Amino acid sequence: MANNVQVDAMGDACPIPVVKTLKALRELVGAGTVVTLVDNEVALENLTRMGHEKGCEVSSEQLGEKRYRVTLTVPEGIEVADGEPEAATCLVPAERNLVIQVSSDAMGTGSDELGRSLMKAFVYAVTQQDELPATMLFYNGGAHLTCEGSPCLDDLKALAEQGVEILTCGTCLNHYGIADKLAVGDVTNMYVICQKLEQASHVVRP
Repeated sequence: MANNVQVDAMGDACPIPVVKTLKALRELVGAGTVVTLVDNEVALENLTRMGHEKGCEVSSEQLGEKRYRVTLTVPEGIEVADGEPEAATCLVPAERNLVIQVSSDAMGTGSDELGRSLMKAFVYAVTQQDELPATMLFYNGGAHLTCEGSPCLDDLKALAEQGVEILTCGTCLNHYGIADKLAVGDVTNMYVICQKLEQASHVVRP
């Protein structure tokens, strides 16, 4: 038993960092701190959320590239609730690989103006889901959504900050002459797009 516990979760996939940290919290004698090292922002967000849910004071610090320290402090009088640590959940659950495939800047057929409004609403709705996608793929007309001037840019940046992989087809960016306008995520190719779709457990096409 201890009042200060160090947890090394570097290189661990979700939900292992949360599981290890929950176990360490239960090892504390009364008030104390658990300091966990992780290598990605998704783990940082998951630990922060879990810490607040358990009544802890939470602070975090980026120590370097892909290196973060999360400190959970348990105040006097607070006990971490019992329960199976395996029940811990992630923003991007490991057991599912949800991919959203976007091939146009408009949703549906008919009015393009309406379709663009619907697409903006759809991307915002994605940010509000309990389960976020692992990857969002943008190609053909959908490439415009990840570039400067896109009405979806703020929401896509928010998703990227939470660990969602945003990938846009480089051939499509070049075709439309907007390669220098990419504002969120990374450039990809058709091989990777095919690979992501084949590996997906679920694919959503708005």
